[in-house]
Amino acid sequence: MRMTRGWVLLWAALAGTGVSGQVTAAMTAPQKPFRIAGDLYYVGSQDLASYLVVTPQGDILVNGNLASSPPQIRASVEALGFRWRDIKILLNGQAHYDHSAGNAQILRETGAQLMVMDGDVSAMESGGRDDFEPIGTFPPAHVSRVLQDRDTVSLGGVTLTAHKTAGHTRGCTTWTMQVHDKQGRELDVVIVGGYAPLDSYRLVASAGHAASYPGIAEDFKRTFATLQSLPCDIFLGSHGGYFNLQGKLAKMASQGEAVWIDPAGYHRAVQEAQHAFEQQLQKQTLR
Repeated sequence: MRMTRGWVLLWAALAGTGVSGQVTAAMTAPQKPFRIAGDLYYVGSQDLASYLVVTPQGDILVNGNLASSPPQIRASVEALGFRWRDIKILLNGQAHYDHSAGNAQILRETGAQLMVMDGDVSAMESGGRDDFEPIGTFPPAHVSRVLQDRDTVSLGGVTLTAHKTAGHTRGCTTWTMQVHDKQGRELDVVIVGGYAPLDSYRLVASAGHAASYPGIAEDFKRTFATLQSLPCDIFLGSHGGYFNLQGKLAKMASQGEAVWIDPAGYHRAVQEAQHAFEQQLQKQTLR
């Protein structure tokens, strides 16, 4: 979940469905699917990112997004010529409703296994009700495999590594993998799960209020250290806004898949997010 000042927000409270949360037009606006590099494809909306990793033994989907997202994701998968039922593994960047509300439906329709970082399992299986800061609820989804920091997920000769980048959620996860471009070069892919504290987060105990959860500030510090250490050629994330999705798409016609190679943009985004976190931490510490 990424909350940015200036967004036009619509409040979605769907009675009887167990779904609630804030939704922007860009979260639901369709996006034509496309190949990023190798067997890695974009199948999300204009802002909520979903990724399909295609292998000879079945496919991996990263992020189920909103409760309304599965039909859109499925349409994108099938438009690329792949089969919905071939999705064998479902992964997530964070257990917030805008990235996880669609998981339960995807699991029912595909029979995939959901694999989630340890800190997010409770929130995922409670539909956000056990989150340290419930910002939206969603249909609970069963977790088949609990991941630990730097665990790997492999299928059909493709391996993704889960990096625990906690803070935004307790088990926020950044995924890395390698792909080959059209020239055969191996490229490092980083899919950032999330790196910003919401304005409502309490990073330190102050004025009689506890921190949002014990150790949240330390988790963010470890997260930025981890993100800074990751080799990155292709910068992606749970929101298109993280990596300038729409801006890069506008250049794709002239630059091709090379437009996604952006190590400088990755390091700049991490540095800016870290600076914003440090400012928020300092402000709360001085209260």
